[in-house]
Amino acid sequence: MEFLKQVEEKWQKAWEQAKIFEADPEKGKPKCFVTFPYPYMNGPLHMGHAFTATRIDVYARFKRMQGFNVLFPWAWHWTGETIAGASERIKQGDQSFIKPLLEIDGVPEEEIKKFVDPFYIAEYYTRESREVARKAGFSIDWRREFHTVMPAFQKFIEWQYLRLKEKGYVIRGTHPVVWCPRCQSPTGDHDRQEGEGVAPEEYTLIKFEFEDAYLPAATFRPETIYGVTNMWIHPDGEYVKAKVNGETWIISRKAAEKLKEQKRTVQILEEFKGRKIIGKTFRSPVDGRELLILPGWFVDPNHATGVVYSVPAHAPYDWLALKDLQENPEALAEFGIKPEQVRAIKPISLIKLEGFGEYPAVEISERMKIKNQHDPKAEEATKTLYKKEFHAGVLKEICMEYAGKKVNEVKEQLIRDFKQRGIADSMYDLPQPVVCRCLTRCIVKVLEDQWFLKYSDPEWKAKVKEALNRMTIYPETAKQWFFDVVDWLREWACARKTGMGTPLPWSKEWIVETLSDSTVYMAFYTINKHIRQHNIPSEKLSPEVFDYIFYGKGSPSRIAEKQGIDQQVLEQMREEFLYWYPVDLRNSAKELVPNHLTFFLFHHTALFPPEQWPRIIAVNGMLMIEGDKMSKSKGNFVTMKNAIETYSADATRLALLLAAEGMDDPDWRKESVQDVKNKLEAFYRFAENIIQNASEPKTGHMEKWLLSRLQSKIEKVTENIETMKTRTAAECAFFEVWNDFRWYKRRKGKMKAEILKEALKTWLRLLAPFTPHICEELWSKMGEKPFISTTEWPKPDPTKMDLKTEETENLIQSIMEDTFNITKATKITPKKICYYVASAWKWKVYRKILEKSLAGKIEHGAMIKELMKDEELKKKAKHVVALTSQIVKEINQMPMEKRKTFAALGIIDEKAVITEAKNFLEKGFNAKVEVYMEDDSNRYDPKNRATLALPYRPAIYIE
Repeated sequence: MEFLKQVEEKWQKAWEQAKIFEADPEKGKPKCFVTFPYPYMNGPLHMGHAFTATRIDVYARFKRMQGFNVLFPWAWHWTGETIAGASERIKQGDQSFIKPLLEIDGVPEEEIKKFVDPFYIAEYYTRESREVARKAGFSIDWRREFHTVMPAFQKFIEWQYLRLKEKGYVIRGTHPVVWCPRCQSPTGDHDRQEGEGVAPEEYTLIKFEFEDAYLPAATFRPETIYGVTNMWIHPDGEYVKAKVNGETWIISRKAAEKLKEQKRTVQILEEFKGRKIIGKTFRSPVDGRELLILPGWFVDPNHATGVVYSVPAHAPYDWLALKDLQENPEALAEFGIKPEQVRAIKPISLIKLEGFGEYPAVEISERMKIKNQHDPKAEEATKTLYKKEFHAGVLKEICMEYAGKKVNEVKEQLIRDFKQRGIADSMYDLPQPVVCRCLTRCIVKVLEDQWFLKYSDPEWKAKVKEALNRMTIYPETAKQWFFDVVDWLREWACARKTGMGTPLPWSKEWIVETLSDSTVYMAFYTINKHIRQHNIPSEKLSPEVFDYIFYGKGSPSRIAEKQGIDQQVLEQMREEFLYWYPVDLRNSAKELVPNHLTFFLFHHTALFPPEQWPRIIAVNGMLMIEGDKMSKSKGNFVTMKNAIETYSADATRLALLLAAEGMDDPDWRKESVQDVKNKLEAFYRFAENIIQNASEPKTGHMEKWLLSRLQSKIEKVTENIETMKTRTAAECAFFEVWNDFRWYKRRKGKMKAEILKEALKTWLRLLAPFTPHICEELWSKMGEKPFISTTEWPKPDPTKMDLKTEETENLIQSIMEDTFNITKATKITPKKICYYVASAWKWKVYRKILEKSLAGKIEHGAMIKELMKDEELKKKAKHVVALTSQIVKEINQMPMEKRKTFAALGIIDEKAVITEAKNFLEKGFNAKVEVYMEDDSNRYDPKNRATLALPYRPAIYIE
């Protein structure tokens, strides 16, 4: 381990001294601009950051070796309530928060005392994280570094929002937002302790008549009112009788508080426990039926109104809760409800759904074997049935004037009609709990005079869709997700009253929120090098300066004179922006598709022309730790610093890359990482052995085979890094190439051929983006200079491709595997092994079928007719027919590329190939090996196995 650390420190210093990752515009050289979402500095870099950043670094290093001028910059996110919330918890002496800082983050106790200052928290973690990013070997241009409350960056954000407002994309209006009552601010996704991705939902309130008031029950499915059988109220819930906009409502106390924040006048008349009204009756507003209020312990008084109407035919929870009461009537006694009253309640069917009978909720509960209302499967059943009924359900006659209509087509009309009739209202709530970073539970507030990004704008949406159609998304399956997000996005509260960040330039009491100042900051990377280098004060960075840099607007000489900035510097910033833009690759985790990554596209299309819109977005999964979701509060958390110190940077990088690709979730497991570290050390020793001992100039069959195999590996690794399939690329570059070297060693018995050094150089270059430090060390040991990180990426050499040599070796590997499987199945310890290779007429049949297959799928009957034109084959008609059936089936299943390869190879002299490997096979199986042609009259074949021989599949006899 110490050795790996020394190697990593050595090459990190060397890279830094040589400034090989500092990228400046070079005319005529293709550029590649890659970016990583700047991490929040309320804690250390963790393995989720490591996974995404390593994927980006692999791509950056690969492109650099391909001859691209690569810029990989880095910055730090200080905006929002995240850091301010952490500071507040430390001020409160919250030990549940402080303990993980000491034990997991490794913050010294003397530093914790300073964490009452949110700016100090950000500075501390930025300082620590910068060092960790360096130790990970990320190929970053640190001259462009910034954080989001840096005055120069704040000027950039001011410019961004002034231009968005000018274009009509920032508006003032009244909209529902997720709101923190304590911070008195909207709470964006990244300002939340819990509930990221949760947005306000509008619930329809069905107003049921009850005594001198209404019981407004919240629902997403107002059509189900026709199937109501009873009401659920939590017996111990806190409820109120209140005047709401002049009407008397019975709702939970929490609902009354929420409605006050939604432009309602609420006057509480009485407070009571839910049990007070259980056992009483209420009236359905659509048909006047008198129905019973029942105890529902599953009802959450914190959710919506705390009043739930029951539709057991179509809602699994309602059916299960009703069934539980019917089967356990003793729970009813305290409410004065007679068991027969509950047993008399029957489901009412109102939706026709293909694949289900009268009562879909009853059926799905039985199919899924759901025991009771507390069974976790009840939630899954509810979601499944809701989706099916919404998309495919048709309303029955009981639904009166809406009968025969599809649920998804009638819902909005039904809500409008009910509101006009005065039997429905609406309110906003959160479908899941949301907790602010200050640890306050959030609500929905209808805000007046709040600033919003107008993501609902149809023209803006059309631009984003145009950008999506022009660009590449990896994996391709994620593209539709982006389109879906664009469709459902609505107004987004872009500012809040508390936390760190940039004040809106026209309304300084509002601060641009976390997800709204992280959309086009990539443009700032292109110029921050000059701002830092020339110490340009932020007050000189006026909107017209940015207009010139990003749009070319105005006279550079006039702007330079007015703002006191060197004209040449101003022009250099403009040139640098034009050189680097657009962003060539942005990679992030899939949790950011519904917000940050889509916002990234919205803002680029709003502010820049199409030629400067992003080119590629790659999306990856969410990192797990030992099979569970990463959570600092639960102690299931690994910092990058800890991983690198424990396993080394290269082992950490490779273990992460081998864990997953696409949107699959990688799983960080100690055992797996340790195994990767051990393999890396073994690889180093293996490579060192080649460097020290490979000197024999002779080149034979196995050397040709190894070099040929390497060419296809170059193609595979190249293609997979290009498409961000980093796991496939890493597996090929590390394991598959190593397996070829091992097979070579196994066949040769030694590693002496000088050509192995040439092969090793190629191998090291393929591995360099994944494990750069160890590759630099071995590259240096081979006498190569200056750095493998800047040397040329290998290209396949057609002159070294020898498919026939590869296929002959495949034959040896194949018969060895078959022989081993036979001995394993029969438990025979072989003394003698006989191989029988297919006769010439079988090869003729195989070749004719293969050549015919190049035009497409082969039809068996037509192929037989074609073969029977050959006089030699006609004499063996019976055998040819049987063989043709077997070969046609095999070749029809063969990929076209493989067919072309086999067709180009011609006939392989399998007897000669196996005979050449005879000594190797005898040594491998510790048995005598004999090789025969199938039609050799002198063959030793006591079980007549030879007749089973096929091209590429010799028959085998073992005794």
